[in-house]
Amino acid sequence: MNKSAGVLLGIVVAIGAISAGGAWFTGSKLESVLNTSITDANKELQAAMVGSNGTASLELVSLERHVFSSTAHYRLKGEGEMFGETPVELLFVDRIEHGPLPFSRLVSLKWLPVMATSHYELEKTPLTEKWFAAAKDKSPMTGVVNIGYDNSTNGTLELKPLEMALDDKSSMKFSGLNIDVSASAQAKKVKADGYMDSLKVTTVAEDQSPVQIELNGLTLASNLTKSTYGFYSGENVLELASGKSTFGVKQSVLDFKKFEMKNHTAESGASASGRADYKVGEVSLNGKPIGSGALAVSLKNLDIPATMTLMQIYQTKVQPYERAAAEAEAVGLPVPEMQLTEAEEAQLKSSLENLLAAGPQLALENLSLNTANGESRASLVLDLTKPKAIDLPTDQLVRQLIALLDFNLKVSKPMLVDVLTVQSQIDGQTDAKLIADQATATADMFSSMAVGSQLAKLDGNDIVTKLHYANNQVDFNGQKMTIEEFANFLMSKFAGAGQVQ
Repeated sequence: MNKSAGVLLGIVVAIGAISAGGAWFTGSKLESVLNTSITDANKELQAAMVGSNGTASLELVSLERHVFSSTAHYRLKGEGEMFGETPVELLFVDRIEHGPLPFSRLVSLKWLPVMATSHYELEKTPLTEKWFAAAKDKSPMTGVVNIGYDNSTNGTLELKPLEMALDDKSSMKFSGLNIDVSASAQAKKVKADGYMDSLKVTTVAEDQSPVQIELNGLTLASNLTKSTYGFYSGENVLELASGKSTFGVKQSVLDFKKFEMKNHTAESGASASGRADYKVGEVSLNGKPIGSGALAVSLKNLDIPATMTLMQIYQTKVQPYERAAAEAEAVGLPVPEMQLTEAEEAQLKSSLENLLAAGPQLALENLSLNTANGESRASLVLDLTKPKAIDLPTDQLVRQLIALLDFNLKVSKPMLVDVLTVQSQIDGQTDAKLIADQATATADMFSSMAVGSQLAKLDGNDIVTKLHYANNQVDFNGQKMTIEEFANFLMSKFAGAGQVQ
């Protein structure tokens, strides 16, 4: 044997010895690692299900340990209103290769040592047999997870392509979805990226007219960090390249392109904030362009401990009461009253006061629609504050709750004309001049009514309304008045409208 061959043989033997010893060590620790992971997973499931009228749990059914590998079986169970009338159970089998050098990583030239590599998949049961049939008798859900010695993980989740009947009137064609996921120890940081090529669902509406929904080019991305209070904050992004919905007796077709949804949450001390943005680049109906749209909402200065306490009260008291009330009403019995102990009432009151003392702000930062010739936009900012007492009469309570309210609305007359023109074309009208004249006349009539009622002003081609409230003073379209005067003003306008009708 030459020197090079001897060196190579020595390396192979050394790697084999290390792998065998490491595999035995990993196998001896595996059950405790799995139980810890399942406990953590159940905590996250419990947190995720708050407010959902349902519960979900994961359990280790069995574990067969060997030197180089093990086989685990899990049960994921969901029950409650969101899962339907009967509990849902999904079974998974997990073939776990022990580290430090699992064979599947060796053959793929990934030689960084890991504690284990998990190959899991959904098992066939009476509940899932249709999914298996649609996936050509293969597991419709599979995944691989590499577990590091620092308890970090990385892997992939794959939902296989499916083509199946959902019921006698509905069907689905699904291209599959792939998601890459990585997490630090105890999942303190989590990242995920996914992609789906297409999804098509065909069904019927209540009037038995066909309905078809198509989604194309779905991209998912998350970058989250666990906060000191146990929830995840960070950014989630969902993007759709295009989509189409066909509906109605006339089989109208609504198309959109470049849909984007982003939400971002952050924690600062005991306060949380969040923002969600929605955008759609292009919308058309029956081939007629409508325009683009955007929506942005935000929440600031949310007291985390107070919010978590209120959520707990909602979950332990309000939800059971709602279920009991629904059951009583269904059989014709008197609806029971919700009972709170003195301690629970005090806790509820204290949490509400703490929530309001933080000065939470709710904002509709942007709601806009753009067409070829104009843009309409609305925004609303509402600042809340702690009142002198929670049990004040409603009118006094509302006045003390609102520290600031700012509302702005701009409706573009050219945009109205564009939308009305598309509507006329969809209704089957073909005379271009008649369509244009009717759309312009309707937009002018709307403008005249809004301005004539003193609820809006005309600024060029825009119908504008502005409302600002703070310190019991209202500024409505430049006119200053007290809150009482403003209430009387609105009552007179709406009372007049009722008399006209």
